[in-house]
Amino acid sequence: MSARDNILGRIRAAQRKPVTVGADERAAVAAYVDAHAPGPRPTLDPDLPARFRDRVLLLSSTFDEVDALAEMPRAAAQYLRRNGLSLAAVCWPEFSGLPWSEAGIAVEARPACGDDLVGITGAFCAIAETGTLLLLSGARTPAASSLLPETHIAVVRATRLVATMEDAWRLVRTEARALPRAVNFVSGPSRTADIEQTLTLGAHGPYRVHVVWVP
Repeated sequence: MSARDNILGRIRAAQRKPVTVGADERAAVAAYVDAHAPGPRPTLDPDLPARFRDRVLLLSSTFDEVDALAEMPRAAAQYLRRNGLSLAAVCWPEFSGLPWSEAGIAVEARPACGDDLVGITGAFCAIAETGTLLLLSGARTPAASSLLPETHIAVVRATRLVATMEDAWRLVRTEARALPRAVNFVSGPSRTADIEQTLTLGAHGPYRVHVVWVP
């Protein structure tokens, strides 16, 4: 038994519950969540992709579109060259088979380390209301690849766009079932204004976030 299981087991024992969560208890929690009335939400324009793009740009990110995933390396290479950035990157394993070398980028499918300058990831989903990316950590979706490099390139598939934060959490509950170790929300480059209210980008994460939209 892991330390985590031991701690949670002791809590459940103090509550006079079985050490493990049974199907009936999970069903009761799901029923409670489904029965909870949703709160008020803003009225959004029905063109969610356009809303998402506009919000992404307002967050100081950049945005590009490709016709197919296979074109993503070319788009990424153009962005990196245009901004004088490194042509070496790390990526999530799902993108390892793309034609990176043909585009002139040296890409390794592994989690980012401290000296990696460019990280290429996907996104569990994207939120049109705020232009936010939602990423779930995991063995094949390492959080470090979106947090450590100075430049984060995120591939967003059109099928993974939802309207609101509530829709995003509903998707997590439906598809992920159990929460991973980390759920990260990316709303543009890292920023802070802690010192004399002067906005600084890249203080706690990437200086740049570049979103590549894939239909």
